[in-house]
Amino acid sequence: MKEQEQEFITSFFFFFYLSLLLFSSFVDPATAGGPSGENPFSPRAFAIRYWNNKIYKVPRPEFLLRKVSPLTASDSVRFTQLASQNSLPTHLDSFCKLANLFCFPDPTNSLSSKHSPDGKFSIYSDQNFTNYASGAAGGFNSFKNYSDNENEPLDSFRRYSRDSAGHNDEFKSYANGGNVISQSFNTYSSGATGGSSKFSTYADEVNVPGLQFTSYSDDSNGRVSSFNSYSKDANAGDQGFGNYGKNGNAATNSFGSYGQDSNVVGSTFSGYSETGNFGTDNFTSYGFNGNVPENKFNSYADGGNAGVESFSNYRDQSNVGDDNFKSYGKHSNNEKIKFGNYAESFNTGSDNFTGYGNGAQGQKIGFTTYGEGSNFKEYAKKGVKFSDYRNTSVSLVNSELKKGKIVNKWVEPGKFFREEMLKEGIVMPMPDIKDKMPKRSFLPRSILTKIPFSSSKITQLKEIFHASENSTMEGMLNAALRECERAPSQGETKKCVGSVEDMIDFAVSVLGQSVEARTTENVSGSKSDILIGKVRGINGGKVTKSVSCHQSLYPYLLYYCHSVPKVRVYQADLLDTKTKAIINHGVAICHLDTSAWSPTHGAFLSLGSSPGKIEVCHWIFENDLTWTIAD
Repeated sequence: MKEQEQEFITSFFFFFYLSLLLFSSFVDPATAGGPSGENPFSPRAFAIRYWNNKIYKVPRPEFLLRKVSPLTASDSVRFTQLASQNSLPTHLDSFCKLANLFCFPDPTNSLSSKHSPDGKFSIYSDQNFTNYASGAAGGFNSFKNYSDNENEPLDSFRRYSRDSAGHNDEFKSYANGGNVISQSFNTYSSGATGGSSKFSTYADEVNVPGLQFTSYSDDSNGRVSSFNSYSKDANAGDQGFGNYGKNGNAATNSFGSYGQDSNVVGSTFSGYSETGNFGTDNFTSYGFNGNVPENKFNSYADGGNAGVESFSNYRDQSNVGDDNFKSYGKHSNNEKIKFGNYAESFNTGSDNFTGYGNGAQGQKIGFTTYGEGSNFKEYAKKGVKFSDYRNTSVSLVNSELKKGKIVNKWVEPGKFFREEMLKEGIVMPMPDIKDKMPKRSFLPRSILTKIPFSSSKITQLKEIFHASENSTMEGMLNAALRECERAPSQGETKKCVGSVEDMIDFAVSVLGQSVEARTTENVSGSKSDILIGKVRGINGGKVTKSVSCHQSLYPYLLYYCHSVPKVRVYQADLLDTKTKAIINHGVAICHLDTSAWSPTHGAFLSLGSSPGKIEVCHWIFENDLTWTIAD
């Protein structure tokens, strides 16, 4: 029966495709709703007809139509058929290229293990090393610039300096400034004796990092490893060390700065310096000044012998977030473990130690300063000393607020502002409104409806987009699904859309057929001061409601759209502060009711208030949009 159904589907699409070709050969594109010279059955022509049928006498926005799928009519039919047959996984490469999707290529290219012991790379990117400097005796290898400032780089070192002796490695700049990066070291200097490994800067100022060290310096002997700066100023991603320094002997490992000034970044150490012997490990600064950090140590220095482990500063001055130590120094012997400063945060997060010093012999463990909001479980009662345990967070926040230091601490100047700033002649900072997401297009609805979009179908989704376990792609799929499937907040109506037709339907369902899509015209003025020119309130400046749509990171263009009640929307000429010339036409939205917002929302950190007490305005960023009732 299944074979007969499959034959029917194949025959149907074959004859449908032939009829499209025959019909399009004599149909006038203009009368079919498509622009002159364009196939009336292309996704763009279909979107134009859909707009004309759904929206009442409002000009079509060209910026939105540019996001329609670039697939031809024939390719659209072909991929619809493949999706119906669950055959997209075997055609993913061509599907991603022709449909303008964001997909990671399968790592097929690699470099051999035959490298000069003194190899130096000035600039390197977009390849994979299967084996690099393994078993090398002496010598020095360096990478000066590795995948810096690249968009969507995918690099992998499967084995690096494994079983080397007296060999020195250095990365001066690794993946800095990248966008949506996926980098991994399967094994790094495992089993190495002597020598050193050094990362001067690793993944600093990256957007949506996906970084993974499966094994770092495990089973090494007398080796010195260091990260001077790791993922500083990063935005919204995940990083992990599967094993760091496991079974090491007299090894020295250090992090100068880890995750400093990062925004919503998750870090995981599955095993750090487990069963090490006479090791010396130090984090000078971990998660300093982070915004909503998510840090996790599954095992830290467990089973170690006669080592010295220290955190000079952990999560100091961070904003909320969640940290978890499942076990710390557990079953160790004669270890010296110290926290100089732990979790002295501005806004209390969630900190949890499950197993701290349990079963240890002869340990010396201490905290100099330990912040508020922390919880110990399975806590060793002997051999542990607190020099200063206090509830510092609330008093520190109040003190810093009075001094004005906390305002704009984690929020870019101009990202949020008050409604009174939207007046002609006002000079104000404009944040970086540039779209940092990878360039993608919508899918035609005919294909979209045949690709699952549910966390219950994650296995099928991973197969379609070739997402391996714990990969950046898997994380990207799960994050988008969680956000789209969460319950709406109070008064919110929400929907995630992957086609222009779905977006139109949602906007019309909330606002009616007389609607208009608006966005800021360009990115001129970003990260600089601007002069506000003429300002016009949409719908006469009356309180209204709108539908705002924000991009989500996903293989195809996906928008999180939600209704926003009690707002005022403005259009404003943006002028150069020196020449007074118009450089942009901005769209701003002012939320008048902020009572349901979180007290730790960036707007309140920036403007110095609390939920329900002030209105909050912001610009519509590049490639985001807001729908309003048409004027």
